[in-house]
Amino acid sequence: MRNTILLSLALLILFSCGGNNETADKVFINGFIYTVEDNQPTVEAVAIKDGIIIAVGTKEEIQAFVGKNTETIDLQGKTMTPGLIESHAHLMGIGYNKLDIDLMYVKTYDELVEKVAEAASNAEPGEWITGRGWHQDKWIEMPEQTVNGFQTHDALSSVTPDNPVYLAHASGHASFVNKKAMELAGITPLGSENLKQEVEGGEVIRDEIGNPTGVLVETASGLVAKLIPKDTPERAEKALELALLELAEKGITSFHDAGGNQDLIDLLEKFQAEGRLTSRMYVMLSSRIPELLEAWYKKGPKIDPDHMVTVRSIKLNMDGALGPWGAWLLEDYEDKPGSRGHETMPIDKVSTVAEKGLQLGFQVNSHAIGDRTNREVLDRYEAAFAKFPEVTDHRFRVEHAQHLHPDDISRFGDLGVIAAIQAIHLSSDRPWAIGRLGAKRIKDGAYVWQKLLGSGAVISNGTDAPVEPVDALPSFYASVSRKTLKMTPEGGYEPDQKLTRDQALKSYTLAGAFAEFEEDFKGSIKVGKAADFTVFDKNIMEIPENEILNTKVMMTVVGGKIVFKAD
Repeated sequence: MRNTILLSLALLILFSCGGNNETADKVFINGFIYTVEDNQPTVEAVAIKDGIIIAVGTKEEIQAFVGKNTETIDLQGKTMTPGLIESHAHLMGIGYNKLDIDLMYVKTYDELVEKVAEAASNAEPGEWITGRGWHQDKWIEMPEQTVNGFQTHDALSSVTPDNPVYLAHASGHASFVNKKAMELAGITPLGSENLKQEVEGGEVIRDEIGNPTGVLVETASGLVAKLIPKDTPERAEKALELALLELAEKGITSFHDAGGNQDLIDLLEKFQAEGRLTSRMYVMLSSRIPELLEAWYKKGPKIDPDHMVTVRSIKLNMDGALGPWGAWLLEDYEDKPGSRGHETMPIDKVSTVAEKGLQLGFQVNSHAIGDRTNREVLDRYEAAFAKFPEVTDHRFRVEHAQHLHPDDISRFGDLGVIAAIQAIHLSSDRPWAIGRLGAKRIKDGAYVWQKLLGSGAVISNGTDAPVEPVDALPSFYASVSRKTLKMTPEGGYEPDQKLTRDQALKSYTLAGAFAEFEEDFKGSIKVGKAADFTVFDKNIMEIPENEILNTKVMMTVVGGKIVFKAD
């Protein structure tokens, strides 16, 4: 009897470790390892072979998988989690941000002008100067002259008389251009010939006598953006290299690109073929390119058996952002009476694309920030689901789901719609967003993560980089603290909506995998899943909240390969 019990225990140990008839390529030992698996939330060690997890358990159990050629990685008490999944960002934007002028951290208009002046001093006459990242609501002071809450171009134009300038807003929903760029685009004062003022889905901001200020909102940015020379293939490759390096350094093992084109897909596949792709890619096709959608409708989704470059979703851009007053609201902006933002595409496009997606196997992911946009999108999703009831696993998403009417929150769970949030937006935007929406709307329906989870919805997490840095740790901090990155206010904004640390980690791992139909392949540390890991120098699940921001990524592993290791 005793021998039978011992044999049973031995078999149980072997079974839980995946069997000991294999020799691991690598084992990770002596760590605090969080699996995001309910039945075994933490382990001490993991064994992998051919990029797949073959065993999890204690250090002693994993020792059975160590052979003479096994590499043993001693975590020395560090914390390891499943590889982080960035579920909404813009890959080439991250790379180009490093090649162009980075305005994310400028604190005043004068500082912006100084950076552009420096770039102009090194540029040839007529050469375009481009940058991104400015946000007027994050400046410590506004210039003396403003129109509709924005700066004017005069100071910018004075330092760039010979160079057209295009500076994208941090949100990506507005731009700031100089006089030279406006002349090239035909943006002239009211009453001039060749006037280009009315733009469907956008606005050229003008002063009280009709002079353009240099600020272009939403689709109006295209008047200038279309004139910027296309990047060379060499520059595109460099931007992708820089973006991939940034992902690896930040522990990102999978990346959802929120609106790619065919050039991006071709470049990713080139990097994959050359063995240069260091993060798994899930590309959303940009609905801003109708011919791109038509081409993919004909050939159908591409689901990569190697799980490196998958194309099976479509991104719809349905409204703007709160910063430029572009999010589409059910009621007026608190600080801009008479304005409710606007749709940036005809709202019926949601119906057309949703029905096509359900028929052809494409997931549909709609950018929706304002409460009206969220409602209109959910209405059209619901109608499409009713029209194609046989499609039960659509996993349609709402990107941002930032400001919801209370009546619409439960619909996410009821309809099975994923809320793809970016918790870092709470940290950056909440201090001034209350001015846009007012206290009641903020409390009832803005950044309401626990209410969404309570509805039964899945929440994935991200940064919307380069709107914010592609760094999961500040977003994780925002998820669990609901504070700014200056660690204010005490207790956080609307603290009842904080995510627990388990919920926040899941939003960055298993939920992200679910949001791309990959939860059986990655997103948790489990036998049979991909060996995608992120290693931190501190235990983000246990350290005091404010220490999260001082945590560093020490190692990033994709498919068993170490793609980043800190010095």
